[in-house]
This record gives sequence, C-alpha cells and structure tokens, in this order.
Amino acid sequence: MPAAPLIQPRTLKGFRDYLPETMIPRERLIDTAKQVYRSYGFSPIDTPALEYLEVLTGKGGDETDRQLYRFQDHGGREVGMRFDLTVPLARFVAQHVSELGTPFKRYQIAAVWRGENTQRGRYREFLQCDFDTIGTRGVASDIETVLVIHDLMRAIGFERFTIRINNRMVLNGLLERLGLGERATAILRALDKLSKIGPDKVAEEMMAAAGASAEQAADVLRLSALTGSKDQMLQQLEPLVAGSDIGQEGVARLSQILAGVRAAGVADEQLALDVAIARGLDYYTGAVFETFLEALPNIGSVCSGGRYDNLAGVYTRQDLPGIGASLGLDRLLAAMEELNMIGRVRTPADVLVVFFDAGHLNDYLRLAGQLRRAGLGVEVFPEAKKIGQQLKYADQRGFRVALIAGSREFQAGECQIKDLQSAQSETCSLANGAEAAIEAIRRLLGA
Repeated sequence: MPAAPLIQPRTLKGFRDYLPETMIPRERLIDTAKQVYRSYGFSPIDTPALEYLEVLTGKGGDETDRQLYRFQDHGGREVGMRFDLTVPLARFVAQHVSELGTPFKRYQIAAVWRGENTQRGRYREFLQCDFDTIGTRGVASDIETVLVIHDLMRAIGFERFTIRINNRMVLNGLLERLGLGERATAILRALDKLSKIGPDKVAEEMMAAAGASAEQAADVLRLSALTGSKDQMLQQLEPLVAGSDIGQEGVARLSQILAGVRAAGVADEQLALDVAIARGLDYYTGAVFETFLEALPNIGSVCSGGRYDNLAGVYTRQDLPGIGASLGLDRLLAAMEELNMIGRVRTPADVLVVFFDAGHLNDYLRLAGQLRRAGLGVEVFPEAKKIGQQLKYADQRGFRVALIAGSREFQAGECQIKDLQSAQSETCSLANGAEAAIEAIRRLLGA
C-alpha cells in the first residue's frame, strides 16, 4: 500500500507554539505573579474554558462579542470560549458566594481567546494573570490594586514604568453635564481609541456612533487633554464635573487613590493621572488603570484593569462589586525579549553531569541525586559520548555549570566543577559525597 500523505505541520493564524527558551521565562513570570498575588492574600481559583454563550455575550461590548469564539457543543448547547477571566469570575462568584463569603480575593492564571487581528505581542490565544477583589466598594481596594501592579512590575525586574490612573465616574460626570449620559458607552468606546487614531478621528466617531455634536465632542476631548501635575489636574477636574454627583465622587476617589498609593511608598514618578483612559470593556464603572514601560511605550499597556461594580448583577441580585487587574503576560514577554531582558536558556536545570565513562553510570546518577536533594536542578547526559559533544550540548541549552568526572577522577575521589560562562574549573573532593561540589556550584550560581 502507498504511504499515507503527510500532514503539513502548521499552527493557526494568531496562535503559537512555545519552545523551551520562551516557555521557561514565561513560567518564571507566572511564578513571580503568583508570589506577589499571594503576598496580598489573593487565593487561586480556576474556571472552565467554555461557558454558556449567554454568560459571555453582552458583557464586554459589541467588539468583544464579534471576537468571541462560539459554537454549538455535542449536546446542542450554545457555548463560547472565554474572552477574559473577569466575566467568568462574576459568574463564579454569583454561583459560589455562599461558600466564599465577601470580601473575596482571587487570582487566576489561564488562557483566553479572542478572534481579533493579530499585532505585536498579541495573539488570538493568550494568557491572562488576573487578580481581583469582590464584595467591597471601599477605596482601599482601589489603592491596593495599584500597589499590587507596582509590586508586580518591580518583582519582574522593571524600574522604569508608569501606572496611569483614571476614574470612569469623572468621564460619566462630564457626559452627564453635557447631556450625553445615555450615550456614555459609545462615547467612551471612541475615547478609548484616542492613542491609536488621534483626536480628529475620535471626534468623528463620537459624532457618528454616539450622535454627539461637534461642540460636545470637543468638550470631551478637552477633558482628555488636561495637563499639569497630578494635583493641578485634580483641581482642573473639579469645575468640569461641578453639579454632577457621580463626577465629583470620581474626582474625590482619584484624590484618595493617589494619596493612599503615595502613603504606601510608591514613587510619585511611577504614577500618572490620565483622564483619557476609559478602557474598552463596557463593564468598568470606576477606577481604571493602565501600565506602560518607559522604554517601550508603543507596545501598549502591560497590566490593566479597573473597578466593575455592576457586572455580577446579571447573574445574581446580591450586590457584588469588584475591582482587579490583569498582567498581559505575552505582551510583556515580547517587550522583555525586545529589551534583551531574557537570556537564551532551553533548560530549567543549572547543572549538567557529563557522562563519558559508561562504567560509572551509577556513580553519575548518585552524584546527580545528591545535588538534587540539595535543591539544585541537574540533568545527566543520557549517553556516554565525548566531553566536547556534551559541553556543546550544555552551551546550546544554556547550562551554567558542568560536573565532570571519569575513571581517573573517581579513582582519585574527586570531580571537576566547570563554570560554563567563564570556562574556569575547580577540583572538588568526593570524600564526603557531593558536599564540596554542592558548595562550589552554589558559589558559582550565587545561591
């Protein structure tokens, strides 16, 4: 019989495979996010990739609904793949609130799917690293959200970044004064595109999609163009929302957030008041946040979020306000690669045990076991080959250290510890097992 034709190996547009040199730093970022989230008392949860379609549609806006991957399952049910982790969280809390209690603080790190046009650092399947607080409207939770973002960016290794803060209540207050309150959703969707399409196009969209007059659109854009220090901008905002209770509350909460974050020790230059930020998703109701890298501002926000006090209301009559943010892990990794912050490493282990004497396989395995029990990551090369071939393998994979021993070394009761970055070697005694080798390796690794 003729051989079956080969299937061309390929990935769908907007999707990607992760090779070890990408997956290793990716997992390190995930571990860092978990550590920061847990340090603030956030607990892990998980939710299904598939939800009933009615759970997802109409929550993020028309554009999100268009991007939704939807189909009918084998039971004839209309289902969709989650486009973010916040909408499933609202469903989750409404379903389990009696067991969870409030306030409830959670983090979730999982894949989401959006059928959107691909761009630098953004794919149709991507990972979100979310943290949220449910069940309180207290401004302390708004402040804590900024603090978590700050600590997360610092823990990842960034010093120069800016967390931009706004409050949708301010924008809604202005729209209320302008007689555009009932058209706020369309106005804010247009305003959210300001950095991408510019003020003229935004004004055109406000007039075409929301029915705003040219004067009304100009007033909204005037608000977004405010400049000065954070305190000066707060002073300028007050008369713009005078007479609107919601607008005045928004300004007051912005002032409280800035004061609280400063009191917690965040450097003032890492905060910015940006009244043009609206965030594209419809469910935001209060404070909103976006985080930009000073070295790569054009890559977009790498950690965003905000307050959504009404989202769970479509699932339960219980009042379940929420606030949170999400680390854009894949976008951040793309930025880190561009900034040469990620070394080319294909192994999570630091030490390669070179295996070139077939008669000593058990000795190599014993040494590797002693190193692992000391907390070191160790790989034993699987075949007895020439040292040069194995050291080339070590270099390709990014090992930091090689442990080398043959019949002569074992007979003398010693081994060689080779620093693969400097090519310097150190002889270590095996009289007390691998103790001397472990000490030498830790010294090289700076552990």
